[in-house]
Amino acid sequence: MRSSTVRLLAFIGRFAVLGLALAFVFSLVSPALVERLRGAFARPAAVGTPAPATTATNGRSRGPVSYADAVNRASPSVVNIYADKITPYRQLQPRVVLDPLTQRLLGTYSMGPLMQRRDQSLGSGVIFSADGYVLTNNHVISGADDIQVLLDDDRVAKARVVGTDAETDLAVLKIDVGDLPVIAIADGAEASVGDVVLAIGNPVGIGKTVTMGIVSGTGRQLRLSSYEDFIQTDAAINAGNSGGALVNALGELIGINTAMYPRTPTRDGRGSVTPGAEGIGFAIPVATARAVLDQIVRNGVVVRGWFGVDYADIPVANGETVARRGVVVANVYPDGPAARAGLRAGDLLLKLDGREIADQADLRNREAALAPGATVRLEGLRGTRPLDLSLQLAQRPTPGSTGA
Repeated sequence: MRSSTVRLLAFIGRFAVLGLALAFVFSLVSPALVERLRGAFARPAAVGTPAPATTATNGRSRGPVSYADAVNRASPSVVNIYADKITPYRQLQPRVVLDPLTQRLLGTYSMGPLMQRRDQSLGSGVIFSADGYVLTNNHVISGADDIQVLLDDDRVAKARVVGTDAETDLAVLKIDVGDLPVIAIADGAEASVGDVVLAIGNPVGIGKTVTMGIVSGTGRQLRLSSYEDFIQTDAAINAGNSGGALVNALGELIGINTAMYPRTPTRDGRGSVTPGAEGIGFAIPVATARAVLDQIVRNGVVVRGWFGVDYADIPVANGETVARRGVVVANVYPDGPAARAGLRAGDLLLKLDGREIADQADLRNREAALAPGATVRLEGLRGTRPLDLSLQLAQRPTPGSTGA
């Protein structure tokens, strides 16, 4: 009895091993057949059982597998800009002097005659309207004698400068071409840290390129220009991307690419070395860009309110761990609005029209948004005494700007 049981188990074992070997061979030779057989014998799901949700644990939808739709929506509105300018220069040339003493006194080389060369600046731009207004960075076209715009469909158009605003590093161009694709602009919602973004432009002249990243920070101040509220991103921004589009995952414009943090160490005049960095780029928010464009198209220049003062953040006292709110007046321009109102250097400004002043960037932006001729109330301290006065704004001078 025992021997027959052993033989039966051995017989079953041999067939089991043979079956596993055949299954292994089938999985190598025809994996699709194995998958079909597995599906045919799979246990059916219970009626009414929902499919797994495609949302992350925090309730926000997962990102798409591809951003091609967003690129196809935004890319036709991004153009390449080629700005040519004539630059005067002199070349060193060797002196033809036979006398060694004269050569020692005058040097081996002398400055040659004044000559000219044609330099080309590469950049990008964004089409804002069907009638041909293009927004780019001021530094892309500054000083240019000839500006050519290459469209997505390979058409080339000559551009004229409508106006520039050096204080935000923006410029408005006009091209006379029909059937232009206009960029879609994001609604009033501000960019948030963590939002997926795409940077579209013409880096180093290799052609239209798209890079992806996220919003790394907002409200950044770099001290590159007077009015700054940069969006920081780790999407790659290189030379030639300036003036290009920063769009969200829907292909809607949220910013104008304008600067990158240096990738190589830099040294200031005092010998201090700032290490290089990767993945730090900056864009001007679309709200600022649109406001500048609208004013330049309407007025030829950007009109801003002006107090007639320079100010700085209030220094943090010893022992304090939190920056103090408000600003200190550093300089009052003679015959300016602040001088006429009685403001003095050293005054602390804490409130504008009843609202607290956070810092100099906050006050500068609020000041610029006010119309020339408007009257405001400033509150603060002069020494230990309260300060409360009214000031009528003038129009801010616009150095480095041009208008049509």
